Amino acid sequence: MSNKVAIVTDSAAYIPEEIRQGYPIHLIPMQLIWGDACFRDGIDIQPSEFYERLPNATVMPSTSQPSVGDFKALYTSLLDQDYQILSMHISGALSGTLDSARQAKDMLAGAPIEIVDTLSAGMGEGFQVLAAARAAADGASLSECTRIAESAMDKTGVLFIPMTLEFLRRGGRVSNISAFFGNLLDVKPILTLSDGKIVPCEKARTRAKALERLVDIFAAQVGDRRPVRIASLHANAPADAKALLEMAVSRFPSSAIADAFYADVSPVIGTHLGPGGLGIAYMAGM
Repeated sequence: MSNKVAIVTDSAAYIPEEIRQGYPIHLIPMQLIWGDACFRDGIDIQPSEFYERLPNATVMPSTSQPSVGDFKALYTSLLDQDYQILSMHISGALSGTLDSARQAKDMLAGAPIEIVDTLSAGMGEGFQVLAAARAAADGASLSECTRIAESAMDKTGVLFIPMTLEFLRRGGRVSNISAFFGNLLDVKPILTLSDGKIVPCEKARTRAKALERLVDIFAAQVGDRRPVRIASLHANAPADAKALLEMAVSRFPSSAIADAFYADVSPVIGTHLGPGGLGIAYMAGM
């Protein structure tokens, strides 16, 4: 049997194409349902178009995981090319994507497929995928790639600031009460992912203060772990993302930074984050 390993991930990771190139990474798109139309995330609809339409939409979009059939088709294609498969996905607490992947694996009994819940999303998920993909590109076995993927979980984090909690509330990701008070007091919440769930981290009175605190928290979480990989995430706020990345990078000597780039927030994640959302995803220590 071949030792070739393919990494399958979903479009929630939204790894920039120029970063992804050259690695055995295969994306399966999540679904965006908008009125009567269904779009494949990042294929039928791009972030720029999505964020342009969202503020004025009379019907709000909803999201759905890839189907079991989509996963089975991709797995079968890769198996036919003599690949073993490591399938790494958005937190099971945020999406049913893992369930679709597991059902597809069960339909391919005995196939060399491992499935990992990254307990993350966006480039928090993406950095874990890239760690496994680097190993796969270097010839690591499926079990070695899986071990690296699992060890990467504790080395990644995501911190983010929505412009408003309204979109998270609509998507059922925060309680009505917290959304109400957040908007009423114009408090800017700093949110994070803990055990794969969205939880509040801190709050600030202004967006500028929130961004300063976000960078402080990020730097404290990284501590003295090296190397540091940083992605500034944004929902149609490229200028703010540039400033945020500069603030984050400035906290470390240049020799400590292995990666520093911007990444769009995919339409599927943006449905819940809303336009103008910003964040930092990082991996530290590998």
